[in-house]
Amino acid sequence: MSWELLLTSLPAGLTRPVAVGLVLLAYGGLCGWTWWRHRRRRALVPAAATGTLVAYASQTGFAEMLAERTADALRAAGQPAWVAPLGRLEGAMLADAGRVLFILSTTGEGDAPDMAAPFVSRTMAGTAPLAGLEYGILALGDREYRQFCAFGHAVDTWLRHQGARPLFDLVQVDNGDAGALRHWQHHLSHLTGDSAMADWAKPDYVPWMLRHRHLLNEGSPGAPVYHLALDPPDGNAVWQAGDVAEIGPGNDPAHVAALLAVLGLDGAFHVTVGDRTQPLADWLRTAHLPADPALWQGLAPADLCAGLEPLPHREYSIASIPADGRLELVVRQMRGPDGRLGLGSGWLTRHAALDGPVLLRLRRNAGFHPPDTDRPMILIGNGTGIAGLRAQLKARAMAGHGRNWLLFGERTRQYDSLFADELAAWQAANHLTRLDLAFSRDQAQQVYVQDLLAVAAQAVRDWVADGAAIYVCGSLEGMAGGVDAVLRVILGDATLEQMAAERLYCRDVY
Repeated sequence: MSWELLLTSLPAGLTRPVAVGLVLLAYGGLCGWTWWRHRRRRALVPAAATGTLVAYASQTGFAEMLAERTADALRAAGQPAWVAPLGRLEGAMLADAGRVLFILSTTGEGDAPDMAAPFVSRTMAGTAPLAGLEYGILALGDREYRQFCAFGHAVDTWLRHQGARPLFDLVQVDNGDAGALRHWQHHLSHLTGDSAMADWAKPDYVPWMLRHRHLLNEGSPGAPVYHLALDPPDGNAVWQAGDVAEIGPGNDPAHVAALLAVLGLDGAFHVTVGDRTQPLADWLRTAHLPADPALWQGLAPADLCAGLEPLPHREYSIASIPADGRLELVVRQMRGPDGRLGLGSGWLTRHAALDGPVLLRLRRNAGFHPPDTDRPMILIGNGTGIAGLRAQLKARAMAGHGRNWLLFGERTRQYDSLFADELAAWQAANHLTRLDLAFSRDQAQQVYVQDLLAVAAQAVRDWVADGAAIYVCGSLEGMAGGVDAVLRVILGDATLEQMAAERLYCRDVY
């Protein structure tokens, strides 16, 4: 609008100097409002794309507390982070942030917290260009309500429709469940690369006995993959296909022995801290060890043990069902930049003694439990994701539900055909209707499991039309994203999101 038009639109009877003054005053107010909005936006997002914004929507204060704790964990890992209430954010602020972790409560029957109302009415009611945004969501709720974690799911759906990319699947927390919060920390440790991030609450482990450890892919161009079996402490344990084993890892015994030698301490010496007494070597086995042993030089064993920080847990998909009599895992050896074995995989595949104890806790993962009907299942995965898919197939076979289709990818047919004999037996027994395998290194042009899915597009549509559920297990980077993209092309966004809402599209990816 031009100055002349502004002047002519003012009420009649005003002198031109007064009219000009009013226009200038209005313009100044507009400029001030624009400046304030910009300053407010920069205050909430102080360093665009250089850190992580942690946004919370809280009704009782719990989400805000978790947001502060999340930001503290990111900062401790050397990553800038800042916290803001969701109600003060807008689409442009999210775009500026680049990466946002949302911690969102749901109140009543699926409602947003009161403090989030401005974001719901102002931002979620419209659209925003968020193609450059990465995000994760911790959704807090209560399973006694029918719309469990509904606000978290609503924000997740809105973000996906704006083009934002999830860093990992939404994490649901039922009444502050400690296991779900440890799973959130598991994702934080992957985001930061801080494998030593301490657990907020120590899991209540029990010792299971490691009875079997077998290399599955000798000669593979990839890292070694091991099949492990553990017996429960009392001979009986209950879990479902889809559940997760949380492992309390241990340090390399050689590193513990070397540290004790440098400190001149006897590892067999019993130390009491609180109500717990055990050898000094056992205290050190499950705790962070110093990079510089001189930091502990001169400390008495009791003082040393009293200040120990426990090692963080590691999570693994369970590859068996209780009817097998043992809990089984499939673990790939991981190595850090320095070549040292990963904390969890090194402990399970090398350092833990056969017929010795492994600290373990079962975590219920209801979002990946199998359907309780005989509806068809399409199971998709790669690598050690075979663990979660194997448990699903075992449960289906036991229930007599045979309409199962497995699409699985690994490196080479010769060395990486994991559990090939079992799969063949399930096919012969009509427990596995269709099996499609992708071996990426067996031809010049690499073929992945998502490529198999694209080729079988019409069959996927036919199975879904017949009521099939789709379960995905394996690596988040590459496979899970590629599979999701292909499924959206085959089925459409609306269908896939409806399937997710009805728990017919489930993922256990990491």
